[in-house]
Amino acid sequence: MAMELDHYCPDCDGEQTFYRAASTKVHLGEKVKWHCPNCDYGFVQIGDNGTAVDSSAT
Repeated sequence: MAMELDHYCPDCDGEQTFYRAASTKVHLGEKVKWHCPNCDYGFVQIGDNGTAVDSSAT
């Protein structure tokens, strides 16, 4: 259970270390909310490895 994730932040326009804001188990796997501490941008990943749904991938 990682508490940090390096990910691209579109608001900061660069790689940032995101922090786990919340998580819960759903039928698709684990739902995890991630937030950027610099700008408060957030996204959600759902799945066994965060691969089923990623709201930051548009």
